[in-house]
Amino acid sequence: MTDDATPTVLFLCVHNAGRSQMAAGFLQHLAGDGVRVLSAGSNPAETVNPAAVAVMAERGVDIAGRTPRAWDDAQLDAADVVVTMGCGDTCPVLPGKRYVDWELTDPAGAPTEVVRSVRDEIEARVRGLIAELEVDADARANE
Repeated sequence: MTDDATPTVLFLCVHNAGRSQMAAGFLQHLAGDGVRVLSAGSNPAETVNPAAVAVMAERGVDIAGRTPRAWDDAQLDAADVVVTMGCGDTCPVLPGKRYVDWELTDPAGAPTEVVRSVRDEIEARVRGLIAELEVDADARANE
């Protein structure tokens, strides 16, 4: 972990437009300053998936202003935990990093009900990750 013991989590997927953005949004929303959150993709899209933005807004989490971006070495170096989501062999693997692979349906082009289901699964996994990291959930999550 970083010198100040605040863990850094990097969420990686292919387009950095749906799953990784939702996961990053939930982690920031639920853990606040208790964790540093990064997200990136191996082949970033132009914009965040509008359906992902809409279903996250239903949970009070705003990801509308986010921009998909490619992963870089600085993000990998900074990460204590790397969560991959469907990027397979295109996701980088560095020795000494903790990797977790979340098998999740890609919400791109899926009906809203499917995107909601993916969102709910991501939220549950993020809550589990927060517990594993022993980060206090931010009070904002309980409002």
